[in-house]
Amino acid sequence: MGNNIRRITSFSVDHDFIVPAMYVSRIDGDITTYDLRTRKPNADDFMDNLTMHSLEHMFATYVRNSSIGADVIYFGPMGCRTGFYLLVRNADNKKVLDVVKEVLRTIAEDADVMFGAERKECGNYRELSLDAAKREAARYLSELCSREQTFEYPKE
Repeated sequence: MGNNIRRITSFSVDHDFIVPAMYVSRIDGDITTYDLRTRKPNADDFMDNLTMHSLEHMFATYVRNSSIGADVIYFGPMGCRTGFYLLVRNADNKKVLDVVKEVLRTIAEDADVMFGAERKECGNYRELSLDAAKREAARYLSELCSREQTFEYPKE
């Protein structure tokens, strides 16, 4: 069975060269998958579950209420805890980047309530922290603003 299985795109990228940034992971028809890499892979600086879960709640809510909200298909964490995936229909990279930065800025600077923090709204509602979401949003926003985003994975 192993010989007939194709390697998926994300396993074909050399993770030793990935830095925190925003990448186009793949394009399937009119849907673009963005790799929102918040941490350098394999650097032992992984998001803890509280931070990952908290930012997921906040970002998903704000991005679905943004100017691209009607085209957002999915937002969620990577299992490796080094970032998130954002799937957008009919995406324009610059516009999506601008929205991502605005969402992060809003979380870091203006958010005053944790979305989905009640038992009836979330399967692990006790593991949420607005402060953790704010810290991670500020951290990633700083990374995105520190360099030009090419949306391409580094080759080396």
